[in-house]
Amino acid sequence: MPNPVAGDLRVDQVLTNLSIAYIQNATDFVADKVFPPVSTEVQSDRYAVYNRADFFRNEMQKRASGAPSAGGGFRIDNTPTFYADVWSLHKDIDDQTRRNQRQPVDLDRDSAIYLSQQALIRRDKQWVTQYFSSSVWDIDRTGVSSGPTGTQFLQWDQTSSTPIRTIKQSTGFKPNVLVLGAFPWMVLQDHSDFLDRIKYTQRGMVTPDLLAAVLELDRVVIASGIEATSAENAASDTFDFIAGKNALLAYAASAPGLMQPSAGYTFSWSGLVGAGPQGNRIKSFRMEELESDRVEIEMAFDMKQVATALGAFYGSAVA
Repeated sequence: MPNPVAGDLRVDQVLTNLSIAYIQNATDFVADKVFPPVSTEVQSDRYAVYNRADFFRNEMQKRASGAPSAGGGFRIDNTPTFYADVWSLHKDIDDQTRRNQRQPVDLDRDSAIYLSQQALIRRDKQWVTQYFSSSVWDIDRTGVSSGPTGTQFLQWDQTSSTPIRTIKQSTGFKPNVLVLGAFPWMVLQDHSDFLDRIKYTQRGMVTPDLLAAVLELDRVVIASGIEATSAENAASDTFDFIAGKNALLAYAASAPGLMQPSAGYTFSWSGLVGAGPQGNRIKSFRMEELESDRVEIEMAFDMKQVATALGAFYGSAVA
């Protein structure tokens, strides 16, 4: 009779002091960090946009004695609307799987984390589509490896590129935030155009705060969220940064307000039952017909460009 093997003596269990999960930090995602969130009790509504030119036009005139003053005015467009679509996903925990779980696995906790990660990825994907794309802003520039003409610029990883001048000369308004994809950020960290400006006062390391100071901006935001680009059960997994190799220079209001310009706003349906200020909620309930508990996440939002003149997009900022 053969000697007993390990499986005959004990049942293998998941190690209680070790588990491996690839969980991204929420700070890697930018959808809630660039443009002000607007919490709304209703799913859809209108908002007012004042005509920019009316406030910049010179219409005062000399007034003759006894004559009426010259008249002026401004237009308000009440037709723009928002609609907070509801995005959702669930993870079912069937009774048999739950009965077989062992520490450190906690299916309820793990499902909530998984769904929260999915919500962050979905929201950043939507943010990139809405704001971080070409043909979206009034100023739209494209990086090339050599000989830039017209609206092109020399990519920042090319020799003799001047990203500081490129950024500052792109727009006539006073921007306050620069959003960088992970690749442009890694290039700018080592770019001589920045290092030369800090070498006598700093330790030679470019940080987002230091870069903002050099560019006279309030903030530099790094979009470093990652998504899997391969299909489930593919022969090999592939990954990429959601924001790609692009950059956005914009003016973003510190908070929403009346007659407050901002390149964009995010409308979040906080009035959805049980939702937080960003229109998000997570819940669990019984699916008896499936003999499972369902953990479900929802997020309701709409991202709107409300002033396309307040954004400058840099496509393919690096090769």
